[in-house]
Amino acid sequence: MKYSGNIQKMQTKLDDTVFYHLPIGDDLVDMNVLIGSEIKLTYQGEINCVSCDRKTKKSFAQGFCYPCFQSLAQCDMCIMKPEKCHYAEGTCREPQWGEQFCLQDHYVYLANSSGLKVGITRGTQIPTRWMDQGATQAIPIFRVKNRLTSGLVEVIFKNHVADKTSWQKMLKGEANNVDMQSRRDELYELSKDALIELSDSLDSDAIEFLENESVVDINFPVNQYPQKVKSFNFDKTPEVSGVLNGIKGQYLILDNGVLNMRKFGGYNLTLET
Repeated sequence: MKYSGNIQKMQTKLDDTVFYHLPIGDDLVDMNVLIGSEIKLTYQGEINCVSCDRKTKKSFAQGFCYPCFQSLAQCDMCIMKPEKCHYAEGTCREPQWGEQFCLQDHYVYLANSSGLKVGITRGTQIPTRWMDQGATQAIPIFRVKNRLTSGLVEVIFKNHVADKTSWQKMLKGEANNVDMQSRRDELYELSKDALIELSDSLDSDAIEFLENESVVDINFPVNQYPQKVKSFNFDKTPEVSGVLNGIKGQYLILDNGVLNMRKFGGYNLTLET
């Protein structure tokens, strides 16, 4: 089979094992059925912005052209550092976008991907965010009123736990199981004084501790993990082929390297199976 067109990040569905579909052109390709088979991905030399669809020679922030990268709120620095949200200052690039996506309930969570980390996401992105990060365990710990507050809580927790995933370590195998509820409670106690101080400066219902949430376990469709992680880049290697050994996060794990499909959003590719 042969599929061609611009791609977007893989769509995921949580079941006993994560199910992946790759949007490519007008097709939605079931990637799980390709595990164990040889595939070939070829970059056709064209990139279209995932927002405005204009052609661009270079992709920014996983699929945007430079004008969109400079003008869209979803490309602003506060997306990576939510504690720097500046909507209240009246300087949001797109106030309506901010009202829709940032001024809604967010969750602060713990995830176990390459090890324990703290993160934030909108409620609508649970459990998608965890699957995209390659987390094998996750648990929400706070529900807060907006993105800024989630970032401020995350900063407090960052004093005691990591906030980033080591993607190379994540792709080398399953993380060791963690007692997520016990670690949540330990981190809450360590952060309690700072959380009380933050809460006192906000509305009474701005931060809610979720003490009764269950752990979400996530299994990825991987036949074999690599011993060494070599990452392919379509800008340097337009044609990539190999046996698909598995998928984790947004990475295709081939027998000769890995591909971060999210990184190449908007790229025009051909997939041959």
